[in-house]
Amino acid sequence: MTYVLAIDQGTTSSRAIVFDASLNPIASAQEEFTQHFPQSGWVEHEPSDLWASTAATARGAVEKAGLHGSDIAAIGITNQRETTVVWDKSTGKPLHRAIVWQDRRTSELCEVLRKDGHEKLISRQTGLLLDPYFSGTKLKWLLDSYDGARERAARGELLFGTVDSYLIWNLTSGKVHATDATNAARTMLYDIHKGAWSSEICDLFDIPRAMLPEVRDSAASFGMTRSDLFGAEIPILGVAGDQQAATVGQACFDPGMLKSTYGTGCFALLNTGDTPVTSSNRLLTTIAYQLNGKPTYALEGSIFIAGAVVQWLRDGLNIIRHAEETHPLAEQADRSQELILVPAFTGLGAPYWNATCRGAVYGLSRNSGPAEFARAALESVGFQTRDLLEAMHSDWPQSPADAVLRVDGGMSANNWTMQFLADILQAPVDRPKVLETTALGAAWLAGMQANVYPSQTEFAKNWSLEQRFSPMSASDHADERYARWKRAVSSTMAV
Repeated sequence: MTYVLAIDQGTTSSRAIVFDASLNPIASAQEEFTQHFPQSGWVEHEPSDLWASTAATARGAVEKAGLHGSDIAAIGITNQRETTVVWDKSTGKPLHRAIVWQDRRTSELCEVLRKDGHEKLISRQTGLLLDPYFSGTKLKWLLDSYDGARERAARGELLFGTVDSYLIWNLTSGKVHATDATNAARTMLYDIHKGAWSSEICDLFDIPRAMLPEVRDSAASFGMTRSDLFGAEIPILGVAGDQQAATVGQACFDPGMLKSTYGTGCFALLNTGDTPVTSSNRLLTTIAYQLNGKPTYALEGSIFIAGAVVQWLRDGLNIIRHAEETHPLAEQADRSQELILVPAFTGLGAPYWNATCRGAVYGLSRNSGPAEFARAALESVGFQTRDLLEAMHSDWPQSPADAVLRVDGGMSANNWTMQFLADILQAPVDRPKVLETTALGAAWLAGMQANVYPSQTEFAKNWSLEQRFSPMSASDHADERYARWKRAVSSTMAV
């Protein structure tokens, strides 16, 4: 058995990829599912859609590869983080739809907790900000919203999990209720220093410990799949949240290594080794991965709008029909114009965390047109990335300011954007041959545990560069342009 199946359960679709013994993807399947928006700021998924699409794509990928379940050595799971599911232990029936990480319904609850002085406790133990983004207040809302739910949970009749736990429970016919340390670290209930669920925070939110999953390493046994799914039982041996799986897939195993994933938004992680670094710049302290009982920590920064700014050019302004058109447009832009676009369409993420400000454009002239807007849109991603990396360097000065940034995600395929990123960062930007780093990370965790794939050291050696983008502009020019961006952000937040 020399094949590994990676399950990648995302926010808008579920996907599965079969990797061969050399970690090459050989077959895949993908299926989108419905997003539910019952109220303004509320985002939900049907748990049955998450499970059905996962099962269908997993079977589909194995079939496309011409394989049988008995050919698969292990399954690795990576998933959308923070999304919250509660279900009946006996029947598997969900208490409510899954509350998605984007959901903001607990904003008022977070504000009450903040005013009552609980944010320091939460940040100190979990490394997170007190924000609706994370699972803890979502779970409290569910228990508060259903009569008797908390009592049932205390009796062990209801289970809580992030999406990985829910999938594991279904894959194993309810035999395993577990999660890994990277997903636990995103719940706002897990003490990342003690490596255990926080009794203080669970008491604060009135969450019964009986409903929480067991926390395991990112490479560990998570049970065997039921045989009817693939015609044979397959061990689940790797689990990690999507951004942590991408960090693993990028082989960012040494302290100081950086990766940035460019999808709808952008998530940058800086490996800080065995030291959990407390941020003074509103970055998150999280677990990058946990192997052999030892957590490796990271600083994480998130950008709300990255690839979404290209979607805005296409769907909002109708400037382009396809994302690929932004590259030639940006090259055509009048360089004497210095448009700055601050894409705060839903506020600004790290390091600002300003939810109320909205987007703005500075430097418009009568000659500003589609090319200048395209260039400003792409540049905004580079500017925001520098925001994150400057904050990381401030929080952890051991990180070299010119450290190589490893990139992945759909937007990383845009050469113009990656070159501007290198220029504005004044640091090399490396794009790997395999851009499916999230699934690759999940596959390696499982395959390494199954002794199909090489050790951490060998895997890192085999990481393969597709293209390096080196800075081509002077540092003083980059600093001048970045200073203009900072002034634009300050003006945007002042409105």
